[in-house]
Amino acid sequence: MVQIPTETFALTQKQDGYSGTSEGLTFESMDPYLEGKTIALPSLAEGQVLIKMAMASINPSDLHYIKGEYGHPRVKGAAAGFEGVGEIIAGAGNHAQSLISKRVAFTVGPDGSGAWAEYAVTSAAVCIPVRDDMRNEDAAGHVVNPLTAMAMFDIVRNAKSGSFIMTAANSQLCKLMTALGRDNDIAPIAIVRRDEQAAHLLELGAKNVLNSTAADFKETLRDVIRQEKPRILLDAVANQLSADIFASMPNQARWVVYGKLDPQPPKLQEMGQFIFMQKQIEGFWLTRWFMATPREEQVRIIGEVQARFVSGQWQTEVSDTIRLKNAMNDLAQALRNTTGKVMLIP
Repeated sequence: MVQIPTETFALTQKQDGYSGTSEGLTFESMDPYLEGKTIALPSLAEGQVLIKMAMASINPSDLHYIKGEYGHPRVKGAAAGFEGVGEIIAGAGNHAQSLISKRVAFTVGPDGSGAWAEYAVTSAAVCIPVRDDMRNEDAAGHVVNPLTAMAMFDIVRNAKSGSFIMTAANSQLCKLMTALGRDNDIAPIAIVRRDEQAAHLLELGAKNVLNSTAADFKETLRDVIRQEKPRILLDAVANQLSADIFASMPNQARWVVYGKLDPQPPKLQEMGQFIFMQKQIEGFWLTRWFMATPREEQVRIIGEVQARFVSGQWQTEVSDTIRLKNAMNDLAQALRNTTGKVMLIP
């Protein structure tokens, strides 16, 4: 019989609410934001499950959250971490109890306890059973990046555009979308900041990789847009460069903003394009996609995501795996390596 714990070691928030800052995702130390300590686990409400953690993923949204720069406020003393994989060991309610002993990928909302812990509490409704042949490294980041990649690539596919542009293209999310573009014969155009990032993206299937810091970037971008005619910009940065790229794109272009990595807001110089060229700016948030997408469509896409990982079409690139109790010392340094994701294990 599994012993049900009443407390867990976790990386907990040191601050409440919003910070009012837009500092970006660099960390000299985790000490201003997190504390490693043992905390009480909340009692399970109806429909909730208790998960014994196997691995937690670290996403940009997590890092913005612990800095007080995300879309909902921090809770002082609560465990951080939005996403992970583990085994359900307890549940409240029929559906939750039916998942006991299953390995699941999951996310944690404001009513749960975070994934950067030995044990986490979340809603059974956001738990996705994962295939036995799926690696923990892939399952731990199964929800936020892969489902976002699939959902946003549907925007590209439905636009019937022969190509699309991605900013911050060295991210795990953009690597997934690069492979989707390759497999669907839709040319990915990747915008990066360092030349050494280009070779791997080209290997994954990018047709063009452009360094935004290069002296000839604007001319190269203009030539690529003229040739490929991309109508979708998938943007995690939302800065002046993004606005300039969008202004260079053809009629009916759509600027889809799903992140805000640069704290400096852009200025829109070509307002007439919204009238005469039918351009659009819109946002994408995975939570809203879940709310708007029928359950049967979600199941289909989740099945496709898991199949891509198991077949090797997708692979989560991990730069470092850190034990939870070492994270306060090791995490800030690990996050400086941008070649892959950082994972936490108990």
